[in-house]
Amino acid sequence: MRIAVMAHCRHPVAAPFMGGMEAHAHHLAHALQARGHDVTLVAAGDSRARVAVMPLMAQHYDRDYPWHQWHGTAALNAHLDDRHADALQAMAGMGFDVIHNNTLHRYPPRLSRQARVPMVTSLHVPPFDALRRAIRDSGAPWHRVTGCSDSHLAAYYPDGPPPWAHVVPNGIDLADWPFSPQGDGRAVWAGRITPNKAPHLAIAAARRAGVGLTLFGAIEDGDYFATHIRPLLAGDIRFGGHLAAADLAVEYGRASALLFTPQWDEPFGLTAIEAMACGTPVAAIAMGAAASVIGPAGRLAAADGAGLDRALRDAMAIPRTLPRARVEAHFTLTRMIAAHEGLYAQAIAGRDAPFPAVDFAAIELPPALTREMARPGAT
Repeated sequence: MRIAVMAHCRHPVAAPFMGGMEAHAHHLAHALQARGHDVTLVAAGDSRARVAVMPLMAQHYDRDYPWHQWHGTAALNAHLDDRHADALQAMAGMGFDVIHNNTLHRYPPRLSRQARVPMVTSLHVPPFDALRRAIRDSGAPWHRVTGCSDSHLAAYYPDGPPPWAHVVPNGIDLADWPFSPQGDGRAVWAGRITPNKAPHLAIAAARRAGVGLTLFGAIEDGDYFATHIRPLLAGDIRFGGHLAAADLAVEYGRASALLFTPQWDEPFGLTAIEAMACGTPVAAIAMGAAASVIGPAGRLAAADGAGLDRALRDAMAIPRTLPRARVEAHFTLTRMIAAHEGLYAQAIAGRDAPFPAVDFAAIELPPALTREMARPGAT
């Protein structure tokens, strides 16, 4: 198949990845190429990949419009609308069999619905208004939607998912996250350093438990780091920087537990399965999909972090073969790619299915974009 993988463009798709969405797009595109597909990654122009890259915009938008300052503003919204419209129009004559949309923007799903463009839209965040409306309005036999956990998909479809909505858990390449049979008695925390990831709760729990802790990740919110994290870095509490995946795998393998502290409805939790693949059990705050992803490979605490120190101590006693086995059974890249390939085939086969037309005026698309994508011989 000729496949366009559209990525979210806040950050470049480039290692070391800023977060799970960038890692997901990178591994998805490369794994599909390894399976023999002709893949183009549509992403910020400063992305780096071993597949063809088509710039969605010249550079990732967080460089010119930092999210914490510009989120929700008319200027950033207009910039994103223009760039997504231009990219989709450019893609019209490129002969893609299917588009895998990971953008979180409303244009791709609405375009798919209107112009019968075979598409799979993967959701990576809890619903926000514009995306929720676009997803609920745009489902069709040729437009498949995926969430990465049952609770994630249910947030978009509280009355139950329609036939074109599916759960496809995230997957990782086990070769990138080798098993380590023994930890060193310390804990790790990994992720974007920002309030909704709450590393300050990990620090508090580690201190109460008397367990050393090292934090790893990109500093997304500098004010939060300066105010809530840096003053706590002393003794056995350390910051190890933003590591490449191979180096992070070593740190996971050395640790006796991962602290996982979401303060939002976490759709999945990629760092949890990375650590679990290395044999490292998880002590987690039970929000979003944490419980269903971690299962018996960890222990859970309340949303405010109460009891997280006990969960940490209890998690460190879990046999390390159990987390690894859970990832092998449920969260491999091979399983994820096979599921997506099946959905691509369904979307392509459903393009000509009888289905009610949609009112163009209701779908918030530039008219020229819809006309271009609907031309004979277009995508």
